Amino acid sequence: MSAIFVTGTGTDIGKTFVACGLIGELRRRGRAVAAFKPLASGFDPACPEAGDPGALLAALGEPVSLTTLDRIAPWRYEAALAPNMAAEAEGKRVDFDAVVAFSHQATHAADAVVIEGVGGAMSPVAARHTVLDWIVALNLPALLVTGTYLGAQSHALTAFAALRGRGITVAALVANETPDSAVGLDETVRSLARFASPVPVVSLPRLAPGAPHAAFAALADLFCCDAAHVR
Repeated sequence: MSAIFVTGTGTDIGKTFVACGLIGELRRRGRAVAAFKPLASGFDPACPEAGDPGALLAALGEPVSLTTLDRIAPWRYEAALAPNMAAEAEGKRVDFDAVVAFSHQATHAADAVVIEGVGGAMSPVAARHTVLDWIVALNLPALLVTGTYLGAQSHALTAFAALRGRGITVAALVANETPDSAVGLDETVRSLARFASPVPVVSLPRLAPGAPHAAFAALADLFCCDAAHVR
């Protein structure tokens, strides 16, 4: 049984892109894969295939329907806000214990399980809980996704320290190349590696959705070759 939690340094950093690439590589290797995004903000019910849950379903090779959406992303909110704020905008509240219980059950759904968070590692998800609290409650290793924009290293190392400070194993950092950034991808990776060692820093250049890349193979190796590290 293998499971990992994909988090990031902030929103729109590429968590879903990385999760989909990892799912695709695991499927190419013949692994039985399940993926979940229990909390989804900014969800447009009129165009569900365009959202993060829809992208995960496409990576899994499954259709987008109410049934499949409810199975992988049961808490969906339309406002592009932190889940607690998005839920409040609809007169609802996020039940953190229910999210954790669902996520615990999800880790047993397949041989390899990818759970994608929302926003950044410190984004609020409920009245008094953050994504970090969610990861701690699940006791899963984290895959931390960052960009390569100016300031990304500070954001990445701050999130890295927060995760490690709560006892979370960071399986890898993924430097997802930011479009038109003045900061080079290779330079970012080399710098982050000096601070993150021995945790690997994986370099991910801009790719078309679904395109295979050595970065996804490296991430899949965490599942296939290091069962004691990713569980």
